[in-house]
Amino acid sequence: MRRTPIVLALLGALAVTGCSSSGGQSAQSATAANSGASSAAAPAAASASFAVITHAGAGDSFWDVVKNGAEAAGKQYGVKVTYQGDGDPAKQSQLIDQAVSEKVDGIVVSMANPDALKEAIGKAVAAKIPVVTINSGADSSKAFGAITHVGQSEDVAGRGAGEQLKAAGVTKLLCVIHEAGNVGLDQRCKGAEQTLGGAVERLQVDVSNLADVTSKVTAKLQSDKQVNGVLALNPAVAIAARDAIKDSGSQAKLATFDLSGDVVSAIKDGEILFAVDQQQYLQGYLPITFLNLYKNNLNTVGGGLPVNTGPGFVTKDNAEQVAKLAEAGTR
Repeated sequence: MRRTPIVLALLGALAVTGCSSSGGQSAQSATAANSGASSAAAPAAASASFAVITHAGAGDSFWDVVKNGAEAAGKQYGVKVTYQGDGDPAKQSQLIDQAVSEKVDGIVVSMANPDALKEAIGKAVAAKIPVVTINSGADSSKAFGAITHVGQSEDVAGRGAGEQLKAAGVTKLLCVIHEAGNVGLDQRCKGAEQTLGGAVERLQVDVSNLADVTSKVTAKLQSDKQVNGVLALNPAVAIAARDAIKDSGSQAKLATFDLSGDVVSAIKDGEILFAVDQQQYLQGYLPITFLNLYKNNLNTVGGGLPVNTGPGFVTKDNAEQVAKLAEAGTR
């Protein structure tokens, strides 16, 4: 998996700071000479508070890992991290407004529906509260005034998925969209369509009703025997689609975006070809790191471009290693 140079540089800087804390006279001299860098890496004041506001609530296997990353960073830097999520853009906007009224030191927000959040994010920026966007809405992040975006290019990830499915022999693909109005999901399907070289049909489902997802995918596979590939955009939907393939007697090949323990097990068992991995733990951990550095040292990251956490691919070759990490809640 490729890491951006800026992330590698940041991790390297933090490692050097950690080593210099206990290395004799020469290390002390280096620390004194670089007091500015040391203070930037040090934990922020205990009163610092960062709000993470996403478009999914607790109990979602993907977003639980994002939450784990944010809370781990908060513990490391000694700052308060609150995590809230709501799939209703209006309610998500209200949570942003609430964080602004509480005068938090920074806000992390996912933008599945950027236009609906524009006003609320604008209020945060106007109040001089730094905002880091994550996961969705990268194209609007800079325009809305965020200091950076952390996530993956959904278009690039979709193209990568299309290439892999084409190599597996898929000629007609069913792309299963589980959240209406989520711009990132449409970008994934479009990307796959660009590289597959075959037909791509979209199927709208409701992620909150997985039994119905299985039913709808089953019906589609039974009615159109030319569909020989299914691309899920969510791990829970992937498992529902796996069951649909079995129920319908289809030989369609299945791939998905994002990980869960069940998805990794299904990859190991040969039921899912691969999962596109955007490393969501980093989408929680890195924004808190960046906001902490901004508060202490006015550091900004990305130079106006997103910090990419993916895409990578989990296949049968590396699923065993990833499975252990997924059990720990970091993948």
